Amino acid sequence: MPASLDKGAYSRILAPRSPNRLELERGVWHQISRQYLWVQLISSGIVLALVVVAVLVLWLVLGQLWPLIPGGIMTVILVWTMAILPRQVRAIGYQLRDDDLVFRRGILWQRMVAVPYGRMQLVDITHGPLDRGFGIAQLKFVTAAATSGVTIPGLAQTTAETLRDHLVAVAESRRTGL
Repeated sequence: MPASLDKGAYSRILAPRSPNRLELERGVWHQISRQYLWVQLISSGIVLALVVVAVLVLWLVLGQLWPLIPGGIMTVILVWTMAILPRQVRAIGYQLRDDDLVFRRGILWQRMVAVPYGRMQLVDITHGPLDRGFGIAQLKFVTAAATSGVTIPGLAQTTAETLRDHLVAVAESRRTGL
């Protein structure tokens, strides 16, 4: 695979410090783009602003006190989510092995999925308005099993296209009969 997969990405994947963490044979872990953190922070900030404005309008304009409780709870949750987001983003990575692609995310709740190349049915690139503005995309793999689909968020657009082309080529050469 070309070295361009790691252009603009984090330098290393964060792993949990727990001795019970999910381990995998040593290999090259590729990271997502640093821009993904900004997209997530902006998205969460917009939601936070909408919650605060809605609560303030209901409280100050309409004289309703009840929105302060759910609004306060939502504000705390959103601020906490934004605070831990940098660590969550740095824990996302993928590894291209001989027979499959392994995707990893999570520090506290870890998820590690191996998708065999021969079972990939669709490789899809999607990006929303903020993603396009920051030059990132999501790469989604669909397999025959509904639970084994994987979405790698925050890839640089060129990385997503290169990876899609590589995965389609490898999947075609290893297609298993269904």
